[in-house]
Amino acid sequence: MPRGTVIEVAVDGEAESVPVKLGVWISNKSRKGRLDTDQLAALAKLGMDWAGPPPAPSLSGRKQP
Repeated sequence: MPRGTVIEVAVDGEAESVPVKLGVWISNKSRKGRLDTDQLAALAKLGMDWAGPPPAPSLSGRKQP
C-alpha cells in the first residue's frame, strides 16, 4: 500500500466519515510495540509481515514456554 493512501471511515454516530492516513499508519512499524498480541495476530492474518506470525494457540489456556 502506498504511504500516501488515505481512506474514509464511517464512525458510529457521526454524520460524516473521517479520513484515515492508512498508508502512513501501516508503514510506521514503530507502532508494533504498542499493539497487544490479539491486534498483532489480526494484522498478521491480514498479511502484515512486520506484525510477525500469529501466536500459536495455547493448550488448556496455559501459555507456551
